Amino acid sequence: MTALTELFHRSTPVGAGAPGVSLFTAIATVKTWRERAVQRRALAHLSPEMLRDLGLSPIDAQIEAGKPFWVA
Repeated sequence: MTALTELFHRSTPVGAGAPGVSLFTAIATVKTWRERAVQRRALAHLSPEMLRDLGLSPIDAQIEAGKPFWVA
């Protein structure tokens, strides 16, 4: 169990149901968005040699790095 999940289970009263689940989902979504933004920013700064090692062309990397954080 992750620390976030553990905190959620400890802080949600029994019978609270949907509001706690919605908050947990919102937190998880924001975390995913943040990770995507960081990864895309890093991808935008890789050299052509590093991209080749990853099997990506510079154009593919540019397209991916240009996506907004909320787009998977």
